[in-house]
Amino acid sequence: MTADRSFFGGIGVALSHSQYRLYFISNLVSTIGRWIYRSSAAWFTWKLTGSYEWLGIIAFADIFPMVVLSMFAGALSDRIGYMRVIRTTQLFALILAFLLAVLILGDWIDIWILLAITIVHGCNEAISTPPRVSIVNALVPKKDLSAAIGLNSAQFNASRVVGPAIGGSLLLFLNAGWVFAIAAATFVQFFIALFFIRTETGNAGGAGKLSTTIIRDMWDGVTYAWSNIGIRFLLFLLALTGFLVRPFMELAPGFADKVFGMQSDGMAIILCSIGAGGLVGALSLARRGKTAGLTKLVTWAVGLQALALIFFTMTNNIFIGAVFLFLVGVSMLVTGVGSQTLIQNTVDASVRARVMSLFVMLSWGLPALGAWIEGALAEYFGLQVTVGIGATLCLLIGFWAVRAGKSLSNELEHIKN
Repeated sequence: MTADRSFFGGIGVALSHSQYRLYFISNLVSTIGRWIYRSSAAWFTWKLTGSYEWLGIIAFADIFPMVVLSMFAGALSDRIGYMRVIRTTQLFALILAFLLAVLILGDWIDIWILLAITIVHGCNEAISTPPRVSIVNALVPKKDLSAAIGLNSAQFNASRVVGPAIGGSLLLFLNAGWVFAIAAATFVQFFIALFFIRTETGNAGGAGKLSTTIIRDMWDGVTYAWSNIGIRFLLFLLALTGFLVRPFMELAPGFADKVFGMQSDGMAIILCSIGAGGLVGALSLARRGKTAGLTKLVTWAVGLQALALIFFTMTNNIFIGAVFLFLVGVSMLVTGVGSQTLIQNTVDASVRARVMSLFVMLSWGLPALGAWIEGALAEYFGLQVTVGIGATLCLLIGFWAVRAGKSLSNELEHIKN
């Protein structure tokens, strides 16, 4: 076992913890289902409307609730416990997926019904995500946290490869309703597994004595993050890259159809290329298993993802584009997971979920707003021009980030007990 751990680095160490291992495997299957759901919803929207703007609107409806609800979700999770929130939201997720399957199979759906279901789904995901991010602290010791977070992200990005590949392939042969039913089935197994996972109470929320109201708890999380210059810097980077770079992912069906002349298989290639890059980046960070030098990696990755995306917008060959998207995936992963690791390494346990909800709000909520805006602009200027302008702005920010991050590395990379 020692040799295996040494070969796999932090990956083997993280998976040696039985409760984390059960959570990891069941969540992996569920996350594949989430990507089947998301990619299928995007393609179904495109087939219903053929509109870049509607792609942006549906993405906004699904992801923007992170901005509105994630701080509330973080405070709620700190108050009543991570696992209780995760179980409840997972139950809602499987109900919504089955409902959408029935409506599509019965031909009882239009874009407005899809929009309404998407809003509910987005709210559920917004409440679910902060505790799903934070619960890792209750499943592994602090010394193994960096490896576990990296492995969690590897799982997410492996799912981002497998999920769209499965979803895109199934949509070529099956009614979309059956594809959503398959996604729902993956949610069922995770819901069941959650009742067999035991957490370390002191790190699983619900144990601390919080303020008199959840609103006050939320504000405490904001002020704590703002008062820490390192956390503030990382959240600022996440906000800008989330708004300027990540929105193009929500427009993947439009790229597949209008730029590359393909169907759902083209969408799958786009999303899988990003996910494959993210998987390589995540496994590398997990095996690295340390925080030293991580700030430098995060800041350099900001510029790399922007540069690779600029080159992607300049080609009409999907296979050349896939190479650049692989680099986008690697660098987006390093920026996101590296920032998450540094923030969790720095933040106090009593406000962890609230601060991580800010991380979720910025890294997921702002791409939704960006997708809506870019979708609307693309109707007039075209997808490639619109996405290229956002990437160019992000590249300029990357130059600044490399210089600014040098003075913050010691504070962010110091491991607190």
